Amino acid sequence: MSVKSIVPPLPGKPVAQQAALDFATARTVAERFKVLSDPTRVRLLAALAERELCVTELTQILDMEQSAVSHQLRALRSSELVRNRRVGRQVYYSLNDHHIRDLLSSGLSYTQDV
Repeated sequence: MSVKSIVPPLPGKPVAQQAALDFATARTVAERFKVLSDPTRVRLLAALAERELCVTELTQILDMEQSAVSHQLRALRSSELVRNRRVGRQVYYSLNDHHIRDLLSSGLSYTQDV
């Protein structure tokens, strides 16, 4: 899929300009990719792609301290890549929507093909 095929046509704009993303959209995409540039965050997303997990489970899976995992989860949550819900004292995290799973899958596929 090319960038041109995902950019909606703009009425009244020359064809050459229609292939360009507007700056605000480009910035949003770049910010999301920047959040994904941390290996720990990618590992968290990969774990959450399987199922919803609480912070305790994530610390065990990643073999990391709770404070470090929580710090990375805050970054993912503020970028709207994951969501959380509280059950008593436990906080459970899951991917915000299927697009994140698809993006992670594409990234892994791209890495294996290169």
